[in-house]
Amino acid sequence: MFDGENMKVLIASDIADDAVSLLQEHFVVDSAIGLDEVELARKVHDYDVLVVRSKPKVTKKILENASKLKIVARAGVGLDNIDLETCKKRGISVINSPTALSESVAELVFAMMLSFERNIVRSDNSMKEGSWIKKELKGRELFGKTIGIVGFGRIGSHIAMIANGFRMKVIGYDINWSEELGSKMQAEYASFEDLLRKSDYVTLHVPLIPQTRGMISKDELSMMKDSALLINTARGGVVDEKALYEALKSGTIRGACLDVFENEPPTGSPLLTLDSVLLTPHLGASTNEAQNRAGVIVAEKIIEELKR
Repeated sequence: MFDGENMKVLIASDIADDAVSLLQEHFVVDSAIGLDEVELARKVHDYDVLVVRSKPKVTKKILENASKLKIVARAGVGLDNIDLETCKKRGISVINSPTALSESVAELVFAMMLSFERNIVRSDNSMKEGSWIKKELKGRELFGKTIGIVGFGRIGSHIAMIANGFRMKVIGYDINWSEELGSKMQAEYASFEDLLRKSDYVTLHVPLIPQTRGMISKDELSMMKDSALLINTARGGVVDEKALYEALKSGTIRGACLDVFENEPPTGSPLLTLDSVLLTPHLGASTNEAQNRAGVIVAEKIIEELKR
């Protein structure tokens, strides 16, 4: 019978209570949230499992002090805050919960698009200020427009399903394009360049890896329609923010909806000064449901991994 009573789990980020309870059924569980690199490196040496979210960063220094560490568990999707190379060298498994966030991120994409197109933020602010500026707030429909989805995996395909409900035309690009999934989601394949040229909305759903860093820059923005809207809920680094600022200032594209940034928070970014940008503070996975699923899924994976 599996017995983890001598195994220790360190939770370094807030995760769902259900996930903590599940881990406590099998392991000794401690929480140490908000530690900096030095503090976490000092703390982690006695643990078999380290659980994080998008923060803290799991650096080489931390990993080299973790002599017992068997697993780094990320309650979420992206692994760019974890030194994967050092984990591999030290034989440390890295697990995450990529299926947990798809619905929440996809819904945020449409919340942003609708808010931008129907001037929701400006409408609300003006009403609360006592203004009635109805004539200034004429919007645009999503109906009949083309949405281009870059990265047609779990989140991208869910976006396609929602877009079908709005009766949008859906095109997608993925380096591992699945004709079966595309057909199921009523999405047509397009090359990356064609997608940029044809789409009224371009939404990004790729991981931040060397091949995707800066994949939307000056040349790519120049291919897009001047009426196009760029949506990024993936990772800030996939968009060259300086090039995006220039494209928005010059009218190369009409607008952008950004949930993620090269630096978070994006203090001092010129993008903060533009009316043509709708901004949210990395809220893609910030729903009760997504966070609960993310925590529980990684807890289940930790138990399964250590049972082997």
